[in-house]
Parts: sequence; structure tokens; C-alpha cells
Amino acid sequence: MVPFCLYNRQPVRIDLNADVGESFGAYTIGRDADLIGSITSASIAAGFHGGDPSVLRNTIRLAKGAGVAIGAHPGLPDLMGFGRRDMRITPTDAEDLVLYQIAAVAGVASAEGVRLQHVKPHGALYDMAARDGSIADAVVRAVAAFDRSLIVLAPPGSALFSAVRAAGLRPAAEGFADRAYESDGSLVPRGRPGAVLTDPSTVVARAIRIVRERTVLTIDEAVLPLDIETLCVHGDPPGAEAVAASLRAGLETAGVRVRAVGVPSRF
Repeated sequence: MVPFCLYNRQPVRIDLNADVGESFGAYTIGRDADLIGSITSASIAAGFHGGDPSVLRNTIRLAKGAGVAIGAHPGLPDLMGFGRRDMRITPTDAEDLVLYQIAAVAGVASAEGVRLQHVKPHGALYDMAARDGSIADAVVRAVAAFDRSLIVLAPPGSALFSAVRAAGLRPAAEGFADRAYESDGSLVPRGRPGAVLTDPSTVVARAIRIVRERTVLTIDEAVLPLDIETLCVHGDPPGAEAVAASLRAGLETAGVRVRAVGVPSRF
């Protein structure tokens, strides 16, 4: 991916998002109840890479109660690999599985009196759409077929970001507070040392720099432009809830207004 700048202005606000609802059956992934009070947007799994019907409904209720905006978090059909392994899928496969999962989250949300704000692909599907234009176009077709008002979270400068904008939908450039970056703007693979950041003070300092200066230090200490609207903090690493709480408090202490990406800028 190519580093990309959206705006040349000092930021005053940011959306703080997390991927949630990824537990299923007897398996608990993340501490959603402790995390959700610190975020402003929640991307909720629909059962393919994680999640199940009961977890989906309970997570929507949790987000609604906390005043957190809700989005669909479609992933590859790979529970064993948590959706983080590439799969050989056609654009038609990608379009259909994304549409199916958006509809699932939106349907349960509607039953709970909530509308979707956004769509964010998960894991390997996110990476595939970021670099492969045909998969990116398929994801966008699925979103557009369901609801053209939905915001699509995407890496800045990626094929997905470009496809969303080309289709006349609204992209929201996403950065990561707790992941290391390569010099090309991609995330350092999780298997490499230093790929995931877990120290709250490090994550907070990094996030404030991203939001205030629109830059991030790469894993090799280079300065990378990074202009974003929404900042992701992962909910599955140990201690993620403490990192998220520190991140929310640190941003607000630094004078940053933390608001959901769909909230008009005047708020």
C-alpha cells in the first residue's frame, strides 16, 4: 500500500473502533463487556470467522446500551484460523459472503432497534481487499447492494479505499493504534516480534501522534504519513480492555474529541 493523506488540517476528533462479538459456542475471545465502554464504533462478527447468533445479539445489545455505533464485520469462513488466513475465493464468493454477513448483523440490529453505521472486513479478507482490486470491488458491490449509506472502513491508499470512493460510497480511512507498520503502510505480520503493541503508554503515545501529527513511526523508525478518520484497537489480546481505556482517556486528555465516524463533525 502507498502512504496516503486525506486532509491537510490539524485533527480535532477521531473515531475509536474495535472488532467485537467474536466469541462463539464455548469459546470466549476478548473481553467485550469491559472494552465496549471505551470505544465509539463496534464492528461485530457474523459467525464466519467468529461469533454466533447469541453472541451477535448480545453484543448488539451491549453496544446499544453503551451508545456505541454498530457495524458489520464480515470475514472469511474460517473459524479454525480466525479468518486470518488467505483463502482462494472468487470475487463472486467475496461479494456473496460479505452481503450475507452484513444482512445478518443488520437484521439482528433491526430487531434490537439499531441501524448499522459501517462495514469493516476482517483479517485476511481486509488484507485481500486492500491489495486486490477485484476483491475490493466485490466487497463494495455487496455494501452498495445492501445500503449505500453505509460507511466502509478501509486502509488509506488501499484498493478498497479507492473502490469505495469510486463507487460513490463513503470510505473512512482506518489506522491501528496497537499494530506496527511497515514502511509501505502495511501492517507488520502478526508472527513477527513487535507486530502487536500491548503496553498502554506506548499505544496512547502512538495514537496521539497519529491523530495530532498524521504520522506514525514504522517498525524500522521511519516516519510514515497516516491520515485517518478512525483508529482501531484490537479486543482479543490479553489486557486489551486496559489498553482501550487508557487510549480513550489519553486521547481526550490530549484534547481530541472521540466520536463515532458517522456522527456529524459539528458534534
